[in-house]
Amino acid sequence: MAEIPAGSRYVALGSSFAAGPGIPARAPGSPRRAGRSASNYAHLVARELGLDLHDVTYSGATTGDILRPSAAGQPAQLDAVTPATRLVTLTAGGNDVGYLPRLTLASLPWPLRALPPLRAQVDGFGDSAATDERFAELGRNLQAISRGAAERAPGCRVLFVDYLTILPPDGGDAGGPPPAAIAGWGRAIAARLAATTRQAADASGAGYVAAASAGHHAWSAEPWTRRFHLSLRGGAPYHPNADGMAAVAGLVLTTLSRSPGRAA
Repeated sequence: MAEIPAGSRYVALGSSFAAGPGIPARAPGSPRRAGRSASNYAHLVARELGLDLHDVTYSGATTGDILRPSAAGQPAQLDAVTPATRLVTLTAGGNDVGYLPRLTLASLPWPLRALPPLRAQVDGFGDSAATDERFAELGRNLQAISRGAAERAPGCRVLFVDYLTILPPDGGDAGGPPPAAIAGWGRAIAARLAATTRQAADASGAGYVAAASAGHHAWSAEPWTRRFHLSLRGGAPYHPNADGMAAVAGLVLTTLSRSPGRAA
């Protein structure tokens, strides 16, 4: 891993799946709304390699928020990439296509998910034509992020890091939220999200870290993600737990140990 020397600038981009809300402890000095954990995979990688981490991950972020200032007034995450940056990681896209929002909203207790505004959101995320448009835009945005990082820091490695598996195979959830129809939708969206991310990485010259975790879904004996629950303790619902973040860090480190030209 000598190609990224100790002390090099490392910028972590992404949404809550990269930030790690609910995993102790909160990253010092980070905004509470960001949900950044000092044990997210970026922090673990930075500690292992002795890198100068600039973690700008933010819960709720879309790829648009990485490219441009967010509606909430946060600066574009991509602005953290400077000419001195040697490593950029990104986990994002689930919010763009409604993946985690729809799973979460559809899993709320019935009195809440029956409210018309929430039902409208759940139905809207399931619209197939709108989903196609969201995925098309996601692919464009991911390529723009990769190319934008390379333009700002020509010597950096850019890695797109896949989402860990949340849902079990069909029939393996033993009941409970999300509803079966939403779970089936979620499995299809997860597969499409991984494919879109890999295609964007290949098209833009970024690396791709496949989060091979089908045996560690939220219903497994050794889960790397959380089932639905009404708190952030130990990790947000349908998000990585501490073991999952450690596993992703290991996958990133393994990828970095390979030369940039080799497949992840």
